[in-house]
Amino acid sequence: MTQQYDAIVIGAGQAGGPLATALARAGRKTALIEREHVGGTCINEGCTPTKTMVASARVAYLARRAADYGIHTGAVTIDMARVRERKRAIVDSFRNGSQQRIEATPGVDLLFGEASFSGPKALEVRLNSGETRQLTADTIFINTGARPAVPTLPGLDDVPFLNSTSIMELDRVPEHLLVLGGGYIGLEFGQMFRRFGSQVTIVQRGNQLLGREDDDVAEAVAAILSEDGVEILLESDALRVERAGDAITLVVRTRAGERTLRGSHLLVAAGRVPNTDRLNAGAAGVQLDRRGFMPVNERLETNVPGIYALGDVNGGPAFTHISYDDFRIIRTNLLEGGAATTTQRQVPYTAFIDPQLGRVGLSEQAARAEGRAIQVAKLPMTSVARALEIDETRGFIKAIVDADTKQILGCAVLGVEGGEVMAVLQVAMLGKLPYTALRDGVFAHPTLAEALNNLFMALDEE
Repeated sequence: MTQQYDAIVIGAGQAGGPLATALARAGRKTALIEREHVGGTCINEGCTPTKTMVASARVAYLARRAADYGIHTGAVTIDMARVRERKRAIVDSFRNGSQQRIEATPGVDLLFGEASFSGPKALEVRLNSGETRQLTADTIFINTGARPAVPTLPGLDDVPFLNSTSIMELDRVPEHLLVLGGGYIGLEFGQMFRRFGSQVTIVQRGNQLLGREDDDVAEAVAAILSEDGVEILLESDALRVERAGDAITLVVRTRAGERTLRGSHLLVAAGRVPNTDRLNAGAAGVQLDRRGFMPVNERLETNVPGIYALGDVNGGPAFTHISYDDFRIIRTNLLEGGAATTTQRQVPYTAFIDPQLGRVGLSEQAARAEGRAIQVAKLPMTSVARALEIDETRGFIKAIVDADTKQILGCAVLGVEGGEVMAVLQVAMLGKLPYTALRDGVFAHPTLAEALNNLFMALDEE
């Protein structure tokens, strides 16, 4: 028999979970289908576990620097099993809390299994228990997320490589970690394992790390990682990989010619692909783009009325907070009678390298490409009192300002707690404040936010 629902949500990620409970509280009988874990990538394989491990790596980094602060400790050793145990405990706590909230909400049926379309507005669900169910609803929401991509690289099928999920299950520190990819994921893990004690080599195809950042930001990030002992190979193409006894050899073409790298472990951090390949979207008439993502309009609706795609699966910015905002747009429009859209929403993000890179709005490169008249304010962290006091002076604060309106168009904060400082600038952008409001604002001393006074005073000197 086919079960009729008012709404079906596929995927219990950062949009799907809260959406299912919001629909149920509004009186709509809802089925929430999850293949593996409640919470999606963020809680299970992304933000929560990685930042937990980044915190452990930072403690190791500070312990080694203790003498700089006049504190003397013994030798630093890493217990990866304990690091993993701590990570697992926090993930379990977050996941279980989310699942309990869903299960405690009347009107939501949480089904663990895999869904695929069997026709327009119809789904077949193969439950993990082995049972199969047929479901239908007039409104369907897809929040199936994405997974690590596997590049086409000769020999990769024969090598026990790691991805961003499996690397967090290691119980010992790799002797030499080879990282394929110089994006946010590759850099976070590269620096993390360097601090745990691994030798680390990052292989990046492009001419800079973090390809969508300004040149000066990318160069500063590379300098910081190099200072930490990470080897970085830019403009380097991976040609082939193979086992070499207990080791892995990776042959790359660099600017200086072909080179063979030998490591104990290989992390493949070469992007992500959407989880749409087993949805049978064509049966519902839902179109996919050439990469497998589900294009949506500004209200997150696919080409089929009543079918929506939220979060990473729709090909938009792949951030947890964007997925959650997708949920808020749907809630506003379908349950509150509003007219919310994705048009012109801010997309902040933080790369949790250390120091952090917080970013929001236009980069200098993007603003100039649009032909805008801009001013650029830049302040090194060596000029920030708080950073000097805590001996965390790497990086800089950079803001892009509209030369006519004086409003802040974007910023990059590469520095201690860069994500938090970025948020202060973002609030000013949300309020459409001119930069002078921060230049003249009274901030508590000594704080990192206080640096915004000096940052914007520099514009008056131009």
